[in-house]
Order: sequence, then C-alpha cells, then structure tokens
Amino acid sequence: MKTTQKTVLVCGIIVIAAALWFRLTLTSLYTTIYLFDADKIVKNFRSFEDIWPTRVLHRPGQAMPSPVGQPVPLPENFDFGEGTLNTEKFLSDAWTTGLLVIQDDQNVYEEYFLGNERATRNISWSMAKSFISALIGIAVDEGLISSIEQSVDTYAPQLKGSGYEGVRIKDVLQMSSGVGFDEDYGAFNSDINRWGRGFAMGHSQDAFAASLNNERMPGTRRQYVSIDTHVLAMVLVRATGQSVSQYMGEKLYRPLGMEYDGYWIIDGHGMEMALGGLNLTMRDYAKLGSLYLHEGRIGDKQVVPKKWVTASIQPDAPHLQPGARLGYGYQWWIPDATSGEYMAKGVYGQFIYVNPKTRTVIVKLAANPYYNDPEYIPSNDYSNLALFRAIANTGAD
Repeated sequence: MKTTQKTVLVCGIIVIAAALWFRLTLTSLYTTIYLFDADKIVKNFRSFEDIWPTRVLHRPGQAMPSPVGQPVPLPENFDFGEGTLNTEKFLSDAWTTGLLVIQDDQNVYEEYFLGNERATRNISWSMAKSFISALIGIAVDEGLISSIEQSVDTYAPQLKGSGYEGVRIKDVLQMSSGVGFDEDYGAFNSDINRWGRGFAMGHSQDAFAASLNNERMPGTRRQYVSIDTHVLAMVLVRATGQSVSQYMGEKLYRPLGMEYDGYWIIDGHGMEMALGGLNLTMRDYAKLGSLYLHEGRIGDKQVVPKKWVTASIQPDAPHLQPGARLGYGYQWWIPDATSGEYMAKGVYGQFIYVNPKTRTVIVKLAANPYYNDPEYIPSNDYSNLALFRAIANTGAD
C-alpha cells in the first residue's frame, strides 16, 4: 500500500472514530438531560448499561439467597402525620418498581412493578454511598487506611489546593467536609447537575472534586455533598491499589453471596460513579441491610468490622443528630437517635431500611419523577419511613 493510501485510510479511521465518539457522547448527554422525565425515568433506571460505560461485579459461584418464609401481607393503610395513607395507592403514586421485606432472615414479601423483575438491575443512586462506607471500614480494619482522622489528601494528593485539603476522612464520611456545593437536582445549573453533564461528556470526576472550594470549617456543619463520597472512593482506590469494583468484589460481593451480576457506572477515565452509580437487583441490595443488621457478620465470617457498623449508625456530634431532618452517620441516615433504625437512601425513591428491634430489612426501589416536589407526599422521606415502620411492625406482630 502506498504512503498516500495509508494516510487516507488512517484519516478515514480517525474521522469514523471521532464521529462515533461524538455521536455516543451526544446520546449520553441527551439521555442525561432528560433522564428523569416521566415518560423515560422507569426504563432509564434499569438500563444504565445502555447509557454509560460500566464495570461488572461478578456474582460468586455459590449464591446465598434469603430463605423464603411465610408471606406477610402489607398493612392496608398506615398513619402519616395527622392522616392515614392507603399502602397500595402510596406505592403506586411513588412509582415503586420493587418492594422486598426480609424479616428474621427470611424473605416474607417480594413484589415488582412497572416492568421490573427479580433479575432487574436497578440504579442505586445514593444508596451506593453506604456500600462505599462499608468498604472504607474494611480498608481501615486491614490497615490500608491508617485512620479516618487522617486527611483525604494524604491518600489522594491531587486534592491538595482544593477545598478538600486538610479535611479528615471522618468529616467526609459524615457529609461535613465544609466544601461548598449545590445539590439541587431540580436546578439546571446546580453543582450536582453540572457534575452530571460533565460525567456524560466523559470528564474526570477526580478533576471535578479537585475544583471545589471550602466554604466553612470542616466538621462543624452537615451539608449533603455527593462529591464527598467520590472523594472517599479516591481514598479507597489509592489506599487499596484496586478499583472500587475490584475491592468490592473481593470484600463484599463474593462474601455476601450476591445472586446476580451487578455493575458500577464508570466515567471516561475508568473511575466508578461512587456517589450513586451502583446497579444491583433488589435482593442483592437487601444483603447489605442484612449484613448490617447482623453487625457486619454473615455466618461465621466478620465481613465488615462490628465497631465500624456501630460507629456508622451513631451520629456522634450535635450537627449530625436527627431533628427537623434525618440524622447522619458514616454515609447512613438515622431517623431517630433512640429508635435504632437506619437507612441508605437514594434520590427518586430508593431505600434500604434496617430495623434491629423487629429484625427487619426493607428495600424499596422507585422511579418517582415528582421527587423534587416538596408537596408531593410520596416524595417525603418521612412518609416512606412511616410506611417502613408499619410494615416492620406488622411482620413482627
């Protein structure tokens, strides 16, 4: 082949590759912008492997499903505020795609809606944060992270000069980093939506985190900053020398006997979307709740250190206590400091609820397009909490 022909061929390949990349990027960006529209949201929430690049979490050779127990019917109604809500209508109005109840380690209720099925892998959104917290706890126990009193830039030096420089890992775990951030999903130009559009374009999440600035003294005020969890993942990756997926596969996914392959969404630089990009089946989400219900133990194996589980669900500073809003631990939500309950929670209606007193784990998946409407009752964290309490108490009677 002559040099001219080779040049033309190479140029042609470059043009085609560029066109394909541009098309895929535009498709991803378009999907991101319209991700939560009512006519698209349900399908989108179970189809992220068709939208963004992913990394697979392979199920172990020996899955460990929860035994099926005597079915427990849902309460017909439940109390919320000064009124009563019908359970079936509430679940429908919340655009629920799945509801699973594990009690006394037995599967007593499991239903799917709006086209989801047992094998459907659904986006976690911020429930993923609780998985990242568990992995941090394991890494601390293994000595890969010396202490959560260390600053995050000790492990992720690219954060030096950013709002995260000098911030303790513990403060980041407790959403108290002091970094300024607008988490309003309903505002087009909010920080979280700027991050989302950049993610769709293949931009680096590490670079985005390093671009944020400090607004207040770390450890003094709780402000929900999803990028805090990405920073925890940066620490985890550099401390373990493995990707989030590799470490999770080894330390959580296989030990828990997950029933299905799962996956993490990854950015254009191969980093997991740690703040919310985990995709699992409903049964496999429940396994994290069951693990924590048993204080980090499964069978005779301590998967997550007991002391880490205890610390994770105990708000230990005034600004973390429940009050007008839910309390916060190490990437877990605490409804009431005396109730013993705790939750992993994701936007648009995702929950893993744990009630130690009734030995109950509840997973609720949803795709609620009205999540950002504060007047819409099914979008309210406390209405969902009231439902979970009613279910837990019904099954425990």
